[in-house]
Amino acid sequence: MSTQPSSSPGAGKRPASVFTVMLLLAMLFMIIAVVAMYMELNRWAPDYYKTNTARPSTTSMVAPANDFYLA
Repeated sequence: MSTQPSSSPGAGKRPASVFTVMLLLAMLFMIIAVVAMYMELNRWAPDYYKTNTARPSTTSMVAPANDFYLA
């Protein structure tokens, strides 16, 4: 069986299928999401490592469990 040469009139480029378009749209939205997350990281990044001002509050402690609550 022989193959057709590429210069034949019917051997043109096939149109993009719906799956190719969906793949390109997904790639575009993923790039937009990465850029948006990078912008948010730069906006909030200076506060990541500044924990010297953080003080635990005494009202957030968990009360110890006693026999009354376990029964």
